[in-house]
Amino acid sequence: MQFDFIFVIFGLIFFEVISSIDNAVINADVLRTMSARARRWFLFWGILFAVFVVRGLLPTAIVWITSPSLGFFGSFSAAFSSDPHIREIIEQSKAVLLVGAGVYLLLLALHWLFEEEKEYAFFLERFIHQQAVWFYTLASILIALLVWFAVHANPLMAFAAVIGSTGFFLTSGFKRSAEAEEKKLKGSTASDVSKILYLEILDATFSADGILGSFAFTISVPLILVGNGIGAFIVRFFTVKGLETVRKYRYLKNGAMYSVGALGTLMIFESFGKEISSWVAPVNTLVIVAVFFWLSWREIKIRKAVKV
Repeated sequence: MQFDFIFVIFGLIFFEVISSIDNAVINADVLRTMSARARRWFLFWGILFAVFVVRGLLPTAIVWITSPSLGFFGSFSAAFSSDPHIREIIEQSKAVLLVGAGVYLLLLALHWLFEEEKEYAFFLERFIHQQAVWFYTLASILIALLVWFAVHANPLMAFAAVIGSTGFFLTSGFKRSAEAEEKKLKGSTASDVSKILYLEILDATFSADGILGSFAFTISVPLILVGNGIGAFIVRFFTVKGLETVRKYRYLKNGAMYSVGALGTLMIFESFGKEISSWVAPVNTLVIVAVFFWLSWREIKIRKAVKV
């Protein structure tokens, strides 16, 4: 059991880091336009807000919404309770939580694959990107099928699937506007306070990906808080110290998005009663990202050889 906790926390840390690459890039670009004092304030106080407020309250609120009878504080500690009644409530609401989060993550990965600009690790990625017009058709069919099957399993699961898709489209729109706002802020004379507020709101939006994905690893809010919190600290470190190094590994984003899609698929299957071991999600994330890390490393070596 103790080994499982360590394995889950390590997987949460790793997933938080790789799912926050875009956020770190935007943070770094905006931070370069701020004063040294404002950067220090954001990196210290901002991380406290990001960890304890966003990554503590949001997963608690999600569990609370899907299991309202637990109460807010009960939702935080429910996974560690030995009360069979509480465990029964958690098990009954788990499918609702997983299908909603799974739909969100699967749509996130498909949107990246079809719509977003990317470094092509494979020829097939370029081909799929050229078929971007089919994303909304595929997404609509996928949601309709999931709702159909979910209605027969549990009507609340069908509603959760719709909520998951709605959440994706809402955050997707905000992220697009954030990219445009980033370009304005980099060349603007906006105050450091307004930039800090923008970055905190942006972090809260991007953190939804990591928090919803964390439910593939565990439904324990304390574990999510620890794992995602440590991951958030690491992301802030890379934002300042090592982002240029991370950018050299051009296919890391690909690995992150494929792991997101795989986690979303696992969560949907589990919500329909498929038993999935606790080690599957961490291993899935590690293996997929390791493959694309190797592809990135190989690309760096090839480029160096060509220059020589």
